[in-house]
Amino acid sequence: MNRYQSIPVVKTESNPKRRYTVARYPSIPRSNSDTYVYVTRGDRYDLLALSYYNDPSLWWIIALANTTTTNLDSLFPTPGDQIRIPSPSNVSSIVATYETLNRNNSLGVV
Repeated sequence: MNRYQSIPVVKTESNPKRRYTVARYPSIPRSNSDTYVYVTRGDRYDLLALSYYNDPSLWWIIALANTTTTNLDSLFPTPGDQIRIPSPSNVSSIVATYETLNRNNSLGVV
């Protein structure tokens, strides 16, 4: 999934460079079917997403589910931390909510 496909692109005459508007992310509620794992050296959000969802581009779901332990500037969770992997059965609704939030996004540009 290209998470930028539903984000509008902004161009103006005064600034013709393509820019994406600010992406809005859904909250990711806890579920009884979530998985909890301890991070080991070499774990990355994209590799965890590949392992649990068969799609490395869904790394942002795992990162957002762990905002208290996540450095959002990195694909590497901290070794030794316990993180939550949202249930694969909830991923389609999370992605749908993300797309809905960003369909008519007019919050400004990055």
